[in-house]
Amino acid sequence: MRVLAGTVAVLVLSVLTCFAQTNASLELIVRDPSGALINKAQVQLLRNGKPHAAAQTNQRGEARFTKLAPGRYLVQIAAVGFKAQEVADVNLTAGVNRKDVALEIDPITVDVDVADEAQIRNTNPNGPAFSNVMTADQIAQLPDDPEEFENAINQLAGPGAQMRVNGFRGGKLPPKSQIREIRFRLNPYAAENHDAGFGLVDIITKPGVNAWHGSFNFGFRDESLNARQVFAPFRGPEQQRRFGLSLDGPLWKNHTSLFLNAEGSLFFDARPIFATTPDGTFSDLAFRPSRRLNLDARVEHVLTKTHTARLQFQRNAGVQNNLGVGDFDLPARGYSQDQTEYIARFADSGVFGKKFFNEVRFQARWLTTEARSVSLGQTILVPGAFNDGSAQRSGGRRQLDFELADNVDYALEKHGVRFGVQLEVGGYRSNDSTNAFGTFQFADLAAYEAGLPTLYTQRIGDPTVKHRQYQFGWYVQDDYRVRKNLTISYGVRHELQNHVDGKFNIAPRFGFVWSPKKNGSITLRGGAGIFYDWFTAQTYEQTLRVDGQRQRDLVVTNPGFPNPFSGGLQTTLPPSRFQVDENLQIPYIVQTSIGLETQPWKLFRLTTNYQYQRGVHLLHGRNLNAPIPGFGRPDPTAGNITNIESSAYQSSHRLMIGIGPGALRAGGGLFWNMNYLLMKNTNEADSPFSLPSDNFNLRADRGPSATDFRHLISGFISKRLPRGFAISTIFQATSALPYNITTGFDDNGDTVINDRPRGVGRNSARGASRWEIGSRLSWGVNFGPEQQPTGGPQVRMVRVGGGDGAAPPSLPGMATKKYRLEFYAQAFNVLNHANLGTFSGVMTSRFFGRATSAQSPRRMELGLRMNF
Repeated sequence: MRVLAGTVAVLVLSVLTCFAQTNASLELIVRDPSGALINKAQVQLLRNGKPHAAAQTNQRGEARFTKLAPGRYLVQIAAVGFKAQEVADVNLTAGVNRKDVALEIDPITVDVDVADEAQIRNTNPNGPAFSNVMTADQIAQLPDDPEEFENAINQLAGPGAQMRVNGFRGGKLPPKSQIREIRFRLNPYAAENHDAGFGLVDIITKPGVNAWHGSFNFGFRDESLNARQVFAPFRGPEQQRRFGLSLDGPLWKNHTSLFLNAEGSLFFDARPIFATTPDGTFSDLAFRPSRRLNLDARVEHVLTKTHTARLQFQRNAGVQNNLGVGDFDLPARGYSQDQTEYIARFADSGVFGKKFFNEVRFQARWLTTEARSVSLGQTILVPGAFNDGSAQRSGGRRQLDFELADNVDYALEKHGVRFGVQLEVGGYRSNDSTNAFGTFQFADLAAYEAGLPTLYTQRIGDPTVKHRQYQFGWYVQDDYRVRKNLTISYGVRHELQNHVDGKFNIAPRFGFVWSPKKNGSITLRGGAGIFYDWFTAQTYEQTLRVDGQRQRDLVVTNPGFPNPFSGGLQTTLPPSRFQVDENLQIPYIVQTSIGLETQPWKLFRLTTNYQYQRGVHLLHGRNLNAPIPGFGRPDPTAGNITNIESSAYQSSHRLMIGIGPGALRAGGGLFWNMNYLLMKNTNEADSPFSLPSDNFNLRADRGPSATDFRHLISGFISKRLPRGFAISTIFQATSALPYNITTGFDDNGDTVINDRPRGVGRNSARGASRWEIGSRLSWGVNFGPEQQPTGGPQVRMVRVGGGDGAAPPSLPGMATKKYRLEFYAQAFNVLNHANLGTFSGVMTSRFFGRATSAQSPRRMELGLRMNF
């Protein structure tokens, strides 16, 4: 309570500063003659005939100036296609000053219809419609911890969004100080996209600079600032010490820039153990230390005025200890995991000729993982009660994979043609070992006390496997502007993969964008397409490993205990194995959607989008040698034969409603956005190795997917306050997730204990809803000598015909202080809501129908950031 009261006091103090203003601030809105907002207009303030400050309007037509001395100023405004304008004798008083300016169209330099331009922008498939942009100022208000920062972006994007950094997937995100903007866009039917999804998150880093800059940040939290976890008997120890250092500047002025970043943390927390053993309830905390160190170096070099190259290297390493402990898992179940990742990237992009734009990306990644158990020996599983014994994890995996992509744009009068290729090659070596000492599974606690296990399994043999995987795709698409207010996109993608015989994997795509009103206030967008999915290297690797020769599974029903081969009514099956179905096909998803975006009275921006997906030939496992009731196993000389086949089904319905500030409500240092998602997701299996409850009736497992929450509400709001304060809040609420109800017994004798009561469907029960609010309060001060920002390599890396427009005329940059110091307090789950996690669906458990885990309680982080 004292921590919460202190937090409230700080928030109140920041608001009270609004009433003690001595400086002046100016919020200038620049519009065209129709009232539409003008983006990228250059605004400069002059005082006593000398440049005093400069800024560029954002996509809401807003330019902001803070910490100005009260008095009279001259305002100069310039924008492409408009007459330059001066507003003289602007009197600024202490506090917030607002002013609207309308620019006149320049008939000499350009003949432009503003209303038509709005339609053209909104019907550009890569334009501003159905997209949101977070600027550097708004990004600064997101969490400082890299993992929490990535989680926040995922929350804002919504489930299923794909994330890219400068066009690359994977790796770690750059620090906030090196990100220019984060764009949440909706263009799922572009033929260049391999993945189906609800949206795309493009993270664009800042371009090169001609002066050296740096940033240092430090964050700290421990248990004195945190709340007790829900199932913990007491507030456990926790501490995190996190640091980050970034440095960027020119190696060769106007040609080459260098960006360096280092980020690391030392962390430990305590995870609750909540189990029932023969001695009674076991409640304790498991201590889990970890550490990580991530290094990143990036070089950008300008080859010509329209051509640039980027080279990047990352090293990401982390060690996590005492994983696998918590909930029903006792301390002996712990294991540690080491992971090291090296990533090298090269990108080259630029214009050649008058109508071509080419972008080449190459990535090489080397990843190693190693696991070690804290104890050796057999494992005991009593579902819904406790799990004890060794985690039986050892060995690891090494992989070296490459990705090469080349995209070419060709611009015609009404067509924007784009074509390209993508090649992925991977080599893998793994000796990952699991269950080498054997596992006993009991129906319930009473069976354990009686020494009557239901099942004993053990994986025998050499786990070492090596293999290679190749994936190739090519595509072509055309964005055809039928009219100024209508663009249609059509294309096709073709993909191939080794390990799967089917080669005719053709994926047609179609989309349209229509803006029926001349002022562009309404935009309608829709499309349909097919998206193929890869047969993953991990799935293929497991079928190689447990093939009955390298490794095989020993299965004993009704075994003895502790010796599975004596003292019981045991039946030992012949060796079991995995295999790939001889008629396996690459899975694919059929997706279609329709959406509407509008700005009612320009007060707010409203976006609605409905999407339907159907999964075809999805992968799941099926036991080909499951016993037939009354007849036994089809092949008595074999054990379980898990066949990976492409016959599962999935369907998804999504309705997304988003709301944000409109043209007349934007500005004032305020940014906000809210989303609501209504979803229904049905499938038959959650992974390629998921076995059905009835191997002779696969459709009996059709039900809600494991991630089928029906409702999700999320939002973000940030506000710059006077005197250097800023506050932001991010929140998310979801309805309950489903969980499966099982009897706890192997009722059908297939040696898989996932049997459900008669008449009960898969994932038919629901847990509890969840909601969480996080907030960040900061105070910063600028000091030191003034300096003019200097631009470095400024190659415009845009698609030909992409609709970004010409570069605006330049004005002198805004003078800033050389140093900035910022202190912040970041709270996660600030109201300490108990978000219950896993629910027990085992009917033999004393916890049946009850939660046995929970998400993190309130956590508080204090830190600082120094820019220089």
